[in-house]
Amino acid sequence: MMRGVGGVIAAATLLCAPSAVRAQAGEAWKPPTLTTERYNEDWSTLADPANSRGRWTERFKYIPLDADETAYLTTGVEVRLRQESYDDNLWGSAEAPDDGYLWTRALPYADLHVGKARAFVQPIIAYAAGVRPSAGPIDQTRVDLLQGFADIEADLGSGATLRLRAGRELIGLGSERLVGTRYGPNVPLAFDGGRAILHRGRATLNLFYVRPVEAQAGSFDDRTSDRRALWGGYATYGLGTAQGFDLYYLGYRNDRANFDQGQGRELRHTLGLRAFGTKQDWHWNLEGVYQFGRFAGAPIRAWSVATEVGRQFADAPFAPDVTVRMNIVSGDHDPADGHLQTFNALFPKGKYFGELSPVGPYNIVNIHPGVALDLGRGVELGLVGIFYWRESRGDGVYDVPGQLLRSGRGSTARFIGKQAEASLSWQASPELELSGSVSLFAPGAFIRDTGPARTIRMLGLEANYRF
Repeated sequence: MMRGVGGVIAAATLLCAPSAVRAQAGEAWKPPTLTTERYNEDWSTLADPANSRGRWTERFKYIPLDADETAYLTTGVEVRLRQESYDDNLWGSAEAPDDGYLWTRALPYADLHVGKARAFVQPIIAYAAGVRPSAGPIDQTRVDLLQGFADIEADLGSGATLRLRAGRELIGLGSERLVGTRYGPNVPLAFDGGRAILHRGRATLNLFYVRPVEAQAGSFDDRTSDRRALWGGYATYGLGTAQGFDLYYLGYRNDRANFDQGQGRELRHTLGLRAFGTKQDWHWNLEGVYQFGRFAGAPIRAWSVATEVGRQFADAPFAPDVTVRMNIVSGDHDPADGHLQTFNALFPKGKYFGELSPVGPYNIVNIHPGVALDLGRGVELGLVGIFYWRESRGDGVYDVPGQLLRSGRGSTARFIGKQAEASLSWQASPELELSGSVSLFAPGAFIRDTGPARTIRMLGLEANYRF
């Protein structure tokens, strides 16, 4: 599937040449910034004509429904086409290791505001062509309800507000290491349940009880999971306009959990602390997590530390932004002792470590340096290298959703492999982004010891139009 990749890259490079880009790309929606959830965008400022920028899409963002403008409607849509091609997927051990397929999805939405009450609806139309042996739940769900909820906001006085919400929604918490929208794959992850969102000054507290939505093969048949649940509290405190920290507790239940150690009922509690921000040319995102609970009647003790530190050299050619990430995620020490030390990333973001993410954040140590280059006029080039090891020799390697890929019982080696990735994106207009990526994953000693061990090659091409 990867034959002729050089020609495709050359064509993409010519397509994305800065001379072909209009200067308007730098305007891209400020304010507000488009989000993956869409319901967090506030377009009410367009009630004042002085705030209009004259963009043609503004007529869809603020549609007054009554004379005094206490009711208004916001609408929008995302249409995405994504082609992925693989050689030797999962190092040659996938059911169809050489595969190429097309993802298509459309995500229209309508957001109705009536005073302090609101109703948000977003259907999904998601299909896949060419997936072998067959399309799975992240590939297509045909036509279904992605989001549909109602909420109401109450003023508690002293600048505090409380928003109560119930229904189906996408939820991204913090940097989405543990609770994310799964935006990269074709079918995002939604949750059914309720949230209370308390806001005062620089502090926001989310309290929630939700269950993940399990996508099905047909239309209008997605269903609430009857075996998994998530609950907890997530607090964010901002320090100025560009810095802050998160403190959170997450409870999780899975009636049929699977790890290299075996299968059983899992009840897990997660405590986390995250610090993030920017200052001058520096930016950082640091997170520590501890987990405890019970799996198959025995104790759980797991942990993770994630670091990301970067600096942008704004005055250098192409304004390079250099970032170094390092993650340490615990694995199980001994599959025979009953105690479980495997970290559970719960519901992490899709494409966790890059466009190619065959391994997920379980029993892993990785170092991830990268650089982003601004080529001008909306064009950006990204280059990364990633090195992976097992944190514990007693545990295996898992994919991003947490499914076991290779048991740890067949090897004492730690090194999983190394990955290189290049991506090129062009913000052709405020609504249209074109991008492409090439990725390679060369297996290490652990993969060679435990099964097929060919180098994975992946080409991704994407067009995304949204407003």
